[in-house]
Amino acid sequence: MNRRTKIVATIGPASEDEATLRAMIRAGMDVARLGLAHNTIDEGLERFHRIRKVSEEEGHRVGILVDLPGPKVRAGNFGEAGVDVPTGSSIELRVGEAGSSADVIEVDYEFLMRDIQVGDRVTIGDGGAVLEVTDKKVDKMLANVMAGSTLRGRPGVHIPSDRLQIPTPTPEDFVALDAFVDAGVDMVAVSFVRSAHDMRRVGTEPHPRGPLLVAKIETRAAVDNLPGIIEASGAVMVARGDLGNECSLEDLPHLQKDIIRQCIAGGRPVITATQMLESMVTSLAPTRAEASDVANAVFDGSSAVMLSGETAVGADPTNVVRTMSHIARRADEEMDYPGWARRLAEMRMTDRSENTSVTDAMTMAAWRATQELGVQNVLCISGSGFTVRSMARFRPEANILGFSVNEATVQQLTLSWGTTPMLMGKGGTNEEMVAEAMRLAKSAGHIRTGELVAVLAGSDSRSHATNVLRIERVP
Repeated sequence: MNRRTKIVATIGPASEDEATLRAMIRAGMDVARLGLAHNTIDEGLERFHRIRKVSEEEGHRVGILVDLPGPKVRAGNFGEAGVDVPTGSSIELRVGEAGSSADVIEVDYEFLMRDIQVGDRVTIGDGGAVLEVTDKKVDKMLANVMAGSTLRGRPGVHIPSDRLQIPTPTPEDFVALDAFVDAGVDMVAVSFVRSAHDMRRVGTEPHPRGPLLVAKIETRAAVDNLPGIIEASGAVMVARGDLGNECSLEDLPHLQKDIIRQCIAGGRPVITATQMLESMVTSLAPTRAEASDVANAVFDGSSAVMLSGETAVGADPTNVVRTMSHIARRADEEMDYPGWARRLAEMRMTDRSENTSVTDAMTMAAWRATQELGVQNVLCISGSGFTVRSMARFRPEANILGFSVNEATVQQLTLSWGTTPMLMGKGGTNEEMVAEAMRLAKSAGHIRTGELVAVLAGSDSRSHATNVLRIERVP
């Protein structure tokens, strides 16, 4: 079985050169993530164009996801080598962004002294260091290090979302967004989302005319407002770092499962992120717990699993991608596909439009046909990608070939579970589109003469719903 769960890999200093990008694509990277929290817009655009160039040369589609910084509060730079902040030590917190040390952490948040109180616990990084504030002065706070860590770069400083005074998206986010939309970015992740209104404020055209918007679920408010956020988004990311700071650790695994379940029921791709193979920043192999974490994210139904520092600053980004690919592929083989689809059929969304309901019914019928007839390939023809994503949520054992005449749609489908995106030259009648899809799939070696395939499409290229299911013998 080919790997079905997609891999999102963050590009940084350790992986930005052409040779490494090429090796990561060959190892299994499906989507490249550009985090702007640590880089300028120009640096991000340079990496964007380099990824496009290498993926075209490799003849392998790679989606590009730009991750807007959002109202993320960050510490002053600890440097690439990092600074050891030991457990039991004392440290000062101050407003600023010049730099940080083992004695003083500067924080780029002007309301720090107002929003953090004595007794609060302040987390630096994704659970990397935990400080307890013991005293407040006019221009600084004193804290004890309850859990130490080696801190590198500009790690995030967690401010409870109900106190944070910065809107989502920020003015800086809009500047970056304009630059990357002009460049033709495929997907945009919106950080620190608290409500559906935050997603609507982004203001880009709906995908595929605009980028696929990915809501990062990393606040308690986002969990409380999840249905509306899902409806307002093209995809969702379970950002377990900040979410783990806002919620109790014992709740986090259950929140992950519930977020994934709701996203898939709504036909939205969902990415599970943060510390998946964290030890591989420095190690050549993951821990046993990390391997289990990746596999369980697959069993939960994740459309994609994401690598962050492991590929951005890690010792061997290509090895990390290859390792995750092996773990995800093995988990894909063991997934309970029939059980998943049966459970999904029970999770019907309410208040869905007629077009959506028609597509739901047709994709469910296609799944049943693949099971009962032993069909190994489903050809989905879609203008926006909705049909493909609707089919993917059933997690069929059959391969999904996602066709569209829209280049942007095809790029955005790189995030969809189990999907091989393919570009069609033109639309037309149902007969013409089916014939062209079968020709392209056969030419690419995905299907064979005499094979039975399922084809999902609209009655013509102008259809607003998937209203035709055909079972065809490949000529």
